[in-house]
Amino acid sequence: MNSPIILFRGDFGDDARAELSVAQAEMKVTESRVGLEDRLVIGRYSVLPYYRELEQDLAAQGSRLANTLRQHQWIADFHWYETLVDMTPRSWRTLASVPRGISLVIKGATNSRKFEWKQKMFAPTWEDALRITSELGQDGLIGPQGLIYREFVPLKVLEIGLNDLPFANEWRFFFWGRTNLVYGFYWTATEQRAPISTEGIRLAMDAADRVADGEHAQFFVIDVAETADGRWIVIEVNDGQMSGLSDCSAIDLYRNLAIAAGVLEPFSKWRSDSDRFRTEVGAKPLTENEAHAVYADYAAKARLR
Repeated sequence: MNSPIILFRGDFGDDARAELSVAQAEMKVTESRVGLEDRLVIGRYSVLPYYRELEQDLAAQGSRLANTLRQHQWIADFHWYETLVDMTPRSWRTLASVPRGISLVIKGATNSRKFEWKQKMFAPTWEDALRITSELGQDGLIGPQGLIYREFVPLKVLEIGLNDLPFANEWRFFFWGRTNLVYGFYWTATEQRAPISTEGIRLAMDAADRVADGEHAQFFVIDVAETADGRWIVIEVNDGQMSGLSDCSAIDLYRNLAIAAGVLEPFSKWRSDSDRFRTEVGAKPLTENEAHAVYADYAAKARLR
């Protein structure tokens, strides 16, 4: 199989174009689905809305997406809830199933109207839940996904935005299977930040282990947040192919993805193999600077395969 490649759609504004330039420095990248014979194809903002057709087009070329259609749907249709039920707020698929007397966060199976928090997401009362259910049911994006009713769990709020949107201590983790590629603060528009604890990191890692153990997805994102009483909970699971960076480092994401997906050997392994080979043939091991220079040349050539 040829080297993995990123299928990137870069027409989503300045941030996406900046990310595209970073991706091109770390891995082979294309913006076309043709000419991708015998490859692992990792989508970035490029798999929707025609996921099934893209998977079929790639299969005809002997290639496959990072996540199969089944894996994508496991995430997009909220089936991840059953796997992480003890790590995340209680949730229901119909308003009739929700016990009375609790506040709710109402969203689509995949997307939400979080920037209209007060009007179209947070339901402190049953009357609000009925109103938001009606409005989202007629929403062209949210309605067809089916609504999800999640128990409102107060989070550690750092700032309040427009429409009373609470900016909480929330963090995004990108995973390739069990391997954490990068993590960073979820919100990019806040002045206030708070650290993530060891407990928060451990929760994200444990959740990823469950996803990987069940082979539910290969490239995915897990968002975790700190509650008002200091616990950590899973907020969301998303397909890594369609998830924004938040405040994660693009360089770290693509550099680590190149290693995890098999484009590159990690420097430590490459250095160990190099030293062993040079010793066997009677050559001196490379110095640290020499090793980094040679590895950079190897990496540049590997990305072009």
